[in-house]
Amino acid sequence: MKNFFRVLTLTLTLIGYMTISDTTAATPPANDGKFYEMRIYYAAPGKLEDLQSRFRNHTTKIFEKHGMTNVGYWVPVENTDNKLIYILSYPSKEARDASWKAFGADPEWQAVAKASEANGKLVTKVDSWYLETTGYSPAVKTTGNKKDQRIFELRTYTASPNNADNLHDRFRNHTLKMFKKHGMSSIGYWKPTDKDSDKNNMILYILAYKNRDAATASWKAFQGDSAWAAAKKASEEKGGGSLTSKVESVYMTPTDYSPIK
Repeated sequence: MKNFFRVLTLTLTLIGYMTISDTTAATPPANDGKFYEMRIYYAAPGKLEDLQSRFRNHTTKIFEKHGMTNVGYWVPVENTDNKLIYILSYPSKEARDASWKAFGADPEWQAVAKASEANGKLVTKVDSWYLETTGYSPAVKTTGNKKDQRIFELRTYTASPNNADNLHDRFRNHTLKMFKKHGMSSIGYWKPTDKDSDKNNMILYILAYKNRDAATASWKAFQGDSAWAAAKKASEEKGGGSLTSKVESVYMTPTDYSPIK
């Protein structure tokens, strides 16, 4: 009888363990609950400094006035298109829409916009990405090392067909740990929220390095790491080939008014 109960207890324990493991595997970690927006402004020729001055002296403060959180502001190192890239966060999509409506109607903003555009429009084009953090993203902190300005890299991955989940799994289980191992600082990982667009199989993330030479050295060490080679090989065998169909990289420097530096 004692043996019977011992076997029964062991069996129930194993069943419970399997159930917990299966549930854990099937339930990805939650994101941070915030709604993010990455906005890319294309300044008119010769107007990038004027645009930055408007953000520095007025826009960021008016954003905050209307409940928007300034996360980070950057300009590409190679900036032939006169871009300003920035990220805001909000409590929700509804809060985002309400904040922008209030911002656009604010007399202070209207006066600033009119004065700054007395000699012509500052912006010729705006791209907007609605984002949420992935479950494996570190907390996106709106503070940084303000003494030693770092260099940042915005990377955008497009997953190959049917491999978005496999790509997320590789980041979650392997890539982030190896980035840290090789001196790369993960700022945040996001995915677009529009499930019906051509962006729904993309991952955007930002890394930080001490300088460009450090970035080059870190990537060389990462790509030469046998543990990364094994993880990459295993994930691609599972996915039936490369997990990405496109990889884009933009090195950026933070503006002097960026919360993240």
